[in-house]
Formats: sequence, C-alpha cells, structure tokens
Amino acid sequence: MRRIIVLDTTLRDGEQVPGAKLNLYEKLEIARQLKNLNVDIIEAGFPASSAGDFKAVAEIAKKLGDKVMITALARAVKSDIDAVYNSVKYAREPLIHIVLGTSDVHVEKKLRKTREQILAQGVEAVRYAKSLCPNVQYSTEDASRSDFDYLWETIEAVVKAGATMINIPDTVGYAVPEEFGDLIRRINERLKNLNPDVILSVHCHNDTGLATANTLAAIKNGADKVECTINGIGERAGNAALEEVVMGLVVRKEYYQATTGIKTTEIKKTSNLVSALMGLDVQVNKAITGDNAFAHSSGIHQDGLLKSRDAYEIIHPEDVGVENMEIILTARSGRHAVKNALAQVGFNDFTNEEFEQVFAKFLELADAKKEVYNHDLYHIVQSTIRRDNSDDQGIKDLYELVDMQVIANNNFPSASVKIKKGNDMLMSSSVGNGAVDALYSAIRDATGIELSLLEYKLNSISRGKEALGRVSIKVSHNGKNYTSKAVDTDILKASALAFVNAVNMAVVEEIVSKREQAI
Repeated sequence: MRRIIVLDTTLRDGEQVPGAKLNLYEKLEIARQLKNLNVDIIEAGFPASSAGDFKAVAEIAKKLGDKVMITALARAVKSDIDAVYNSVKYAREPLIHIVLGTSDVHVEKKLRKTREQILAQGVEAVRYAKSLCPNVQYSTEDASRSDFDYLWETIEAVVKAGATMINIPDTVGYAVPEEFGDLIRRINERLKNLNPDVILSVHCHNDTGLATANTLAAIKNGADKVECTINGIGERAGNAALEEVVMGLVVRKEYYQATTGIKTTEIKKTSNLVSALMGLDVQVNKAITGDNAFAHSSGIHQDGLLKSRDAYEIIHPEDVGVENMEIILTARSGRHAVKNALAQVGFNDFTNEEFEQVFAKFLELADAKKEVYNHDLYHIVQSTIRRDNSDDQGIKDLYELVDMQVIANNNFPSASVKIKKGNDMLMSSSVGNGAVDALYSAIRDATGIELSLLEYKLNSISRGKEALGRVSIKVSHNGKNYTSKAVDTDILKASALAFVNAVNMAVVEEIVSKREQAI
C-alpha cells in the first residue's frame, strides 16, 4: 500500500481568496490544527509578498517545524528564494518551493521569454535553492496545457540541478481525469528511471469541478504527493479539497492501493476552524464537511438508513469528526423515521390509531415550520394523546420564546426576552457586545442554564425573504454539545429560535435520561 504525502496549502493558496486574509495569530492557530490533522507538509505562505507574510511563515516554522515539514512559495528569482529560505530555515525539515510556467501561454505571453530562457532560469533557481536547502520542489506552472516534450525537458533539467520534488499543477482547472492521469503516468515512468528518489506531486484547481477527480486520477497513475486545501478554498473556484481526496482514498482503498497519514477524525474540526477564521462559509451540500453531508431528510433514505446504515452511508460521520448522522424530520420524512425519533425521546408505546394521529399532526407542523425537532414531538404527543403526569412534567420543562425586543446601537446593544416554561413566564434583559450577543445573554439568564456558545451562523434563504439561524452550544453541567437551526423572516428571531431550540434539545435529553433511569 503506497503512502501518499499530503501538502496543505490553505495558508498560501487558500489565503488568496478575496477577503480571506489572516493575521499572524490566526495563521498559527490554523497551522497548529493542520499539525493535529497530521498533514505531512504545511505551505505557510508567500514570504516575498509582504513583511507580515514573511513573519507568519517564520513563526510557523519556529513553533511547529519540529513536527512537520514547512515550505513557502517562491518565484524563480533569487530574492524570492532568499525570502523562503530565511523564513522556513527554522524548521527541522525546511522545503523551498519554486514555481515557473512551462506552457506556451505562460512562457510567451506572461513571462515574455523564450522556452530556452525559461528553462535556464528554472535550472539556475533550483541550483541556487539547493545551495541553501536540501529539499527543493519545482512546480511546472500550467503543466496541463504544456507541450509534453518541453515539459519533460524542464523536469529532467531541474531534477539534474537538484530538485527533490516535481510538482505538476493543473493551474487553471483545464485537465480532465483520464487525460491528466495519462500525463502523470508518462511523467512517472520517465521520472522513476531518471531518479527514483524524486517525489512526483500534483496540484489541481477546480475551475470545472474536477480538482478532486484529477488528483485521484493522478494518485492512481503514480503521483506520490498531493497538494490540497481545507474545504477546497483557493484562487477562483479553489483547489482540490483535502478532505475529499483523503476520504476518497479511504472509501476506495483497494482500488487506489494508497493511503495517507491524515487523522480523519480531525477533518470536521479543521474545516470549522478555517471557515470561521477566514469568514468563508462551507456550502451546505459540500462533500465531507458541509452541514448536510451526513443529514438525511428523504423518507426513502431515512427508512433505508434506519434498517442498515450502509444503505445510504459509505462514510461514517464519526470517522471525520462529526458526532453522528442527522435524520432531519421534514414533511418528506416517512413513518419509520418519525417512529424512530419518537422512540429516541421515550415515546414508543403507541397503538396504530394513536400513531396515525401523531403522524398527521407531525405533517401539519412540518409543513408549517419546515423542520421538526425533538421538543416539537413532545408538544405533538401532548396535544394529541393524553399522557401520564411524568410526561406532562417533561413538557413543562421545555422553553418557548414568546416575545423579544432588541436594541442595536454602537454603545449599549441590549435585548429583552419573554420565555414560557410550563405555566411560568420568564423574563430577562441583558447587554452585550452586539445585538445577537445581548439576545443570547438574555436567553441564558432567563433559562438559568449555564452554557457557552460554540458556533453561530446566519444565512439568507428563499431569495433573502427568510433567514436560517444555526447555533452550537455546550451545556456546562453535562459537558455536551447541541446544534440546532431555525427559520424566520426576521434574522434576530431566527437566531433566538435556534438558540432556544438548542437549549430544548439539552432539556429533552435530560428528560429521557431520567425516565430511563427510573425504568
């Protein structure tokens, strides 16, 4: 089984996304998490671009370079190479990464030189870098649009000059898997004859949505190393997503006969950190790291999953750091899914007639509010079937947002809430660092539950007419995390409802736990 080297370029290529600029401390935080993820190489930046980037690369090399290889990007000029070396030299295994175009478009139109001049420039750059550092990578920019004979001539020359890694970029996402795989096969065969110790690498962009496919095709055809980013971020449409490439190899290990050293249970945590610090939301249906990657709302799918998880699940969510698959109760959910959800909160002794009444009420609520949560099921059962006093007490423990008022200003953002708990009306007011912070502080005070906010997201849906609020909280007394969503035309109300829903999830779990202990 071949071991594929993983280079993460989130801090270099990923940071080139407009608006995603990171400061030194944010770069260090992401680099530490990449180390936890167990990537082999971190490309920490482009030191020649600014003094700030130089300092960030140097700090990452100093603080993490004893555990992971550190590299940074240089153009094929002496000043860039010096900047890379002087920033990565603190690492135990520094790597200088040089890039220079090989396609006619780059040679003639971008660089405005002859092929011979570019070849000589590349060789000179590698020789100089090699005099500073034993590990030198040479990237043949725009390789997928390059003349093969000239591409190979370049590779052969820079390998003889001392390059230890050859990177083949599909710089503009031009390649298709079959063609790119064949290119890598041809290069690999020649490279292994030229110098079997040289590592063959690929770097694929996603302009036509084929970055992951092209990367996997390259691995199948002999690539030793892949360059990726978390969540597939990067220039234009982004890069091959690390999580997709890695889990592609996990799922089809026998086909690719290759594996990585990535600690897959750290994937979701890494994705969340990069998304939060860069301010780049992950699309909900994004493979592996999207919010809906392990969520199921179709009744047909839910029925199959409840019978056997492998019916619709080829990756277990816990394998990538997601707590569990999520069965979303909507109007499309079938009876099997609803029965399963009711059983999870302690209601499993219905007659057929009673269940049909509950299911009819469920569909009515699902049509009205789109998603139904466990605490909603309590209310449905309460309103359709008479239950004993212990169940009534459970209903009284749940919270309902009755009213709220938020004052947003620059000096003292404040919020007041009125929350119903059984027959009691709870009221609280609070100030905060912003409108949402004040609102959540007021809800915390009203419920009296000690909890901390882990994540908050707000997205526009329905062409801006409705807002989707999503929160994750950690409850102090049991140390557990709860994530919930809510939709409303008012963004602050959606935020508040999501928070209350998450609190009720914790309450329902505690009710069920007490009932089970009593039994």
